[in-house]
Amino acid sequence: MAKIQIAQDPVADDLLSTDPFALLSGMLLDQQFPMERAFAGPAKIKERFGTLDPTAIAAADPEPFADLCSTPPAIHRYGRSMAGRIQELARVIVDQYDGDTESLWTTARTGEELFGRIRALPGFGEQKAKIFTALLAKQLGVKPTGWTKVTGDYGRKGFRSVADVVDADSLIKVREFKKAAKAAAKAQS
Repeated sequence: MAKIQIAQDPVADDLLSTDPFALLSGMLLDQQFPMERAFAGPAKIKERFGTLDPTAIAAADPEPFADLCSTPPAIHRYGRSMAGRIQELARVIVDQYDGDTESLWTTARTGEELFGRIRALPGFGEQKAKIFTALLAKQLGVKPTGWTKVTGDYGRKGFRSVADVVDADSLIKVREFKKAAKAAAKAQS
C-alpha cells in the first residue's frame, strides 16, 4: 500500500498505510469528528485490543470492546456507538470477504461495482462511499473502469475531501474547502 498521511501521526499513518481494515475503519469513524483524529482511531484500537484482524474484532465481546474504544482518549466522540459499528463492519468483512478487507476493492471489476460494495457496508452512506472510492483511486491507485463517474466531484483534482489529504498542507486546504462549502450552503438556506 502507499504511504497514507491522513492522521498526521506516524504510527497511525503507518497502520493506515499497511492495514486495509485500519483504512476502512478510519473512514467509518470519519463523521462528526476531526478527520485526523478519526483516522487515528484504528491505531488506538490496535494498541488496546492487540490486533485489527476483522475476525478477532467481529468475535470480540461487545462490552469490553466498547469499553476499550471509549476509554479516553476515545476512538471517537461517540466511542461506544462506534465500537459497535466497527464490529458490524468487521462481521461484513469476515462474512462477505473471508476476512480479507483488501479484496473488497482489489476484486471489483468496475467503479460501479466498487462503489456498490462500499455503499453496502454498515455506516457508509452515498457520500462516504464516493469519498472512499476516490481515496482508493487517488492514494492507492485502485482505479477500476468508471471510478470517476461514481465519485463525482470527489474524483476531480483539488482539495475536497479526505481523499485529497496527503500531508499537513492538504489537510488545511481540505478544511478550508469544507468550511467554505458549509458557509455557502448556509447562505443559500
